[in-house]
Amino acid sequence: METNILLENGTNELEVLEFTLNENHYGINVAKIREILTYQPITPVPNSNSNVEGIFMPRDTMISVINLKRCLGIPETDSEGLFIITNFNSLNVAFHVDQVIGIHRLSWADIITPNATMNTEEDGVSTGVVRIDGKLVVILDFEKIVTDISPETGLKVSDIDRLGERTRSDSPIMIAEDSVLLSKMITECLTKAGYTTLNVNSNGKEAWDKLKEYKEAGNVYDKVHCIITDIEMPLMDGHRLTKLVKSDDVLKKIPLVIFSSLVNDEMRRKGEALGADAQLTKPEIGKLVSAVDELIDNSPAIS
Repeated sequence: METNILLENGTNELEVLEFTLNENHYGINVAKIREILTYQPITPVPNSNSNVEGIFMPRDTMISVINLKRCLGIPETDSEGLFIITNFNSLNVAFHVDQVIGIHRLSWADIITPNATMNTEEDGVSTGVVRIDGKLVVILDFEKIVTDISPETGLKVSDIDRLGERTRSDSPIMIAEDSVLLSKMITECLTKAGYTTLNVNSNGKEAWDKLKEYKEAGNVYDKVHCIITDIEMPLMDGHRLTKLVKSDDVLKKIPLVIFSSLVNDEMRRKGEALGADAQLTKPEIGKLVSAVDELIDNSPAIS
């Protein structure tokens, strides 16, 4: 898909594709989308998850098709609809939807975080809600939908066990991650890896406000030895946070790792231009720990 948003750095903006399932309106970050195709015949796969319709092979690439209505408990119809082909966490997956309404350019500041009545830690599949043209559009957590169907595509927690015995580290790490479940998993993995002083934030703005507070107090290098940030977050995304940190003469010395399902070649170039010290895709939790180890050991901000 052609989109200009990937050419811009740290604007705290995104493009959302609005689509429908029956009369319900949902959204997906355009950065996750490879292309949109009209419905094509699908080959069922025996004994697969009930939410997986089957597979098809456009241009000799096998892609699994997920029935989004089944995932969300929405009644199915006879409409053939469309396939939204996505790429994240190094996976190509098609989501079967009814209609595509259009693409909207938005600010992350306009996206409201769902409250506990909409999302629970285990079951919630919404990352935000935004008002578009007078209607509410729910931004879905496609990573969680895929991970619920195929858990091995999520964080590879077993990678931490392969690191073996590790000494306890008091180095404080700041985390910016809006997913409650992923935040918990990252925290558990870092703790298991020996990092016990973790500063967890639900979005980039919350993390940025704390960094400014520590800087004004003159103790930011004591409070934060490394920053780990997701890209997609309400209020302030990870690229905007990276730009703010790396544009500040004091804060830029703190190592910053982008840890996101969206780290592909295009996004990696964007992160590099913003000054990120490392970029990893979310299944690579073992590599994340190794990167944090190396960055903290070589950080000019730590005396």
